[in-house]
Amino acid sequence: MTSIGIRELRDNLSKHIAAVAGGATITVTDHGRPVARISPIDVPSQLDQLVAEGIVTVPRGPKRTAPDPIVADVALSKIVRADRA
Repeated sequence: MTSIGIRELRDNLSKHIAAVAGGATITVTDHGRPVARISPIDVPSQLDQLVAEGIVTVPRGPKRTAPDPIVADVALSKIVRADRA
């Protein structure tokens, strides 16, 4: 996997896109910190690979709704202080 800065990507975009079209994956950095990844469109994502290997399963149903919030008549900080005493 190749790592390049934003300026290098901008200055040589055609060259880097050609490399990606040839199968390379490029990590784009901003001041040395990775911020994006450019990969060929026909390569499965890491999640797709994990699903195919049976390591990860896709959820079967819709996401559950969050429970209603609990309303307390006392501040949480008071409860914590009392618990620590």
